[in-house]
Amino acid sequence: MKIFDKKQIWFVTGSQHLYGPKVLQRVAADSHEMVAGLNAAADISVAVVEQEVVKTPDEILEVCRRANNDPDCVGLVLWMHTFSPAKMWIAGLSQLNKPFLHLHTQFNAELPWQDIDMDFMNLNQSAHGCREFGFIGTRLNLNRKVVTGHWQNVAVHRQIDDWCRAAVGVAEAQQLKVARFGDNMRQVAVTEGNKVSAQIQFGYEVHAYGLGELSERVNAVTDSDVAALLDEYASTYDIAPGLLDDRDSLAILRQEARLELGMEQFLTEKGARAFANTFENLTGLTNLPGLATQRLMEKGYGYGGEGDWKTAAMVRMMKVMGQGKAGGTSFMEDYTYNFSERSQVLGAHMLEVCPSIATARPKIEIHRHTIGCDCPIARMIFTGKPGPALNVSVIDLGDRFRMLVNTVDAVTPPQGLPNLPVAHALWEPHPSLEVAATAWIYGGGAHHTVYSQAVTVDMLSDYAEIAGIEMALIDQQTNLRQYKQDLKHNSLYYRLNGQI
Repeated sequence: MKIFDKKQIWFVTGSQHLYGPKVLQRVAADSHEMVAGLNAAADISVAVVEQEVVKTPDEILEVCRRANNDPDCVGLVLWMHTFSPAKMWIAGLSQLNKPFLHLHTQFNAELPWQDIDMDFMNLNQSAHGCREFGFIGTRLNLNRKVVTGHWQNVAVHRQIDDWCRAAVGVAEAQQLKVARFGDNMRQVAVTEGNKVSAQIQFGYEVHAYGLGELSERVNAVTDSDVAALLDEYASTYDIAPGLLDDRDSLAILRQEARLELGMEQFLTEKGARAFANTFENLTGLTNLPGLATQRLMEKGYGYGGEGDWKTAAMVRMMKVMGQGKAGGTSFMEDYTYNFSERSQVLGAHMLEVCPSIATARPKIEIHRHTIGCDCPIARMIFTGKPGPALNVSVIDLGDRFRMLVNTVDAVTPPQGLPNLPVAHALWEPHPSLEVAATAWIYGGGAHHTVYSQAVTVDMLSDYAEIAGIEMALIDQQTNLRQYKQDLKHNSLYYRLNGQI
């Protein structure tokens, strides 16, 4: 079974009647074998569904319309086995509203040098047909992914899968609902944005709910359900010594379990898979949810602090894109720096970092929280695992959206952090903190990010292409002079391309 067992990528092969029925039979048979091979590939996470070979404009239009109306189809792989005149594709591609990947391959890997004749050449002319098809994609100014290489090559499988995961993320956005409990943190600019523009661009809906509605669900949680969840905490995480034996501490932990259960019930009722809250608006709740928010993120919910609904949505989409991959995805904040020979960023938040990024079994502790509310709150404490990672920020520039991506190396802290009462991760940005932070600021990146060790730059590049937004990449190759120039060129491109 594929990781995304309820999603499909349709495989459509293009040809024409010019070559006769025997050639078309071979085209269909080869396509069938290729689909079987792609489905057997360990690196492809979405089921590939074979469609009939298309040979006329009407057949192409029909399969594109069916794809548009099939909720399980998240995209198409299009391949030209023979020459498929591109004017046949104009009507279908003009109406297609699902993303597509142009697979530039051929059925055979090596040429049978001694046996090649014109029949072989006419059948195996993807080099010819795919260039014709490529022209019409460019002529129609269509965003699409092009992958070149033999279809049995593992590197090709991985490129296809990155795009498939991006397509699944885009499909998730089309049905995503983000719940807002309270408004954005007062006077903060970057967490604001136009929710109508976001729905037009990405598809997700953002809805505000009163804290009174949420507190009703929280207060209705039964003691037996709370007790069962406490048992789950004890079996899943380390518990600070004495916490379960101290009456006051146990009451605080019970309340956090009540918050988790009430919030999840509310989100389920509303069909929301992401949420945002703020420490400035907690009316009706005992405290800012800490452990409760971490647990919901661990279950796959998106989250954004201080009302940051854009980041909440992106956390959810990236959790979906990274499903089944090693490493986790979390809401994060660049909190403080360590300027040294290899300058570093210590990332954390007040309470809400997802344990999917933890290097070891998290520990539940209770510490006093003093921002927005002055009370002890239960939370998981851990250090993020070392290894390659990236930070992502989606910002609203007023006339369009920009996604900033910075590749980083997460590292083990050189010393313990015994007095830091929150989960955290330490990383070294590429190409350096000095260049990366400067580029981030030039690009307008937020202090909130999505931190991930599961999602790749290629997935995000494909996602941005499908969603039609700018991606500004900060990595080992970043040169500030060129980066600033690229931002100006991008701004001009999106204005001329009508994205205003």
